[in-house]
Amino acid sequence: MAGSLPPMTQAPETPGVVIGNHTKKYTAKNPAIKWLTERFVTRLDGLVGQIAADSRPATNPLEVGAGEGVISQKMHSRFGTCVGLDLPDAGLRSEWRSRPGPHYLHGDAENLPFLDEQFDLVVCVEVLEHLKDPEAGLRELARVTSRHLLLSVPREPYFQGSNLLTGRYLKDLGNTPGHLNHWTKPAFQRFVSQVASVRAVASPYPWTIVWATKA
Repeated sequence: MAGSLPPMTQAPETPGVVIGNHTKKYTAKNPAIKWLTERFVTRLDGLVGQIAADSRPATNPLEVGAGEGVISQKMHSRFGTCVGLDLPDAGLRSEWRSRPGPHYLHGDAENLPFLDEQFDLVVCVEVLEHLKDPEAGLRELARVTSRHLLLSVPREPYFQGSNLLTGRYLKDLGNTPGHLNHWTKPAFQRFVSQVASVRAVASPYPWTIVWATKA
């Protein structure tokens, strides 16, 4: 792995910030949420497979916003290594202990503690919608990868509309707690194309996933 990694520390908590998934979608018992999440993970994993088979394949992945560590652990199984990073939270640390393999760290997506181009694949799933400055976050994601970006966000207006239809977050017009930014599928492609060339787009309902590469 290029560059050194900071140690995992018992960092202070992050008050006032929604950490991880507001709903435990990866372990949800609700059959609809479970089906949608499994479909999303399958599409994401399919794109990771394409990246692994690229002419400049990934061997050194980072997940920014690792949440409970589900995706980081999958990438560790595929590549034999993975760094997973998220904000300080005791609940996440507990989840990480149950999913060994990745090198887990605490850190801020808008100020990543890594060298330029330290990784060749940066995955960021369901994070950019939470950032106060998503443009700064996107620039940081692009800075620390030498090649591949794999990013996803809720696909609007379908994500909020689905919440409204199921009676969730009605007073906020279906907006999930912590979601500060909203993109349609075309708008997210344009957003990502500021820092890399879009290679593929998937839209497993109700998300948008973009794979992009740097020159």
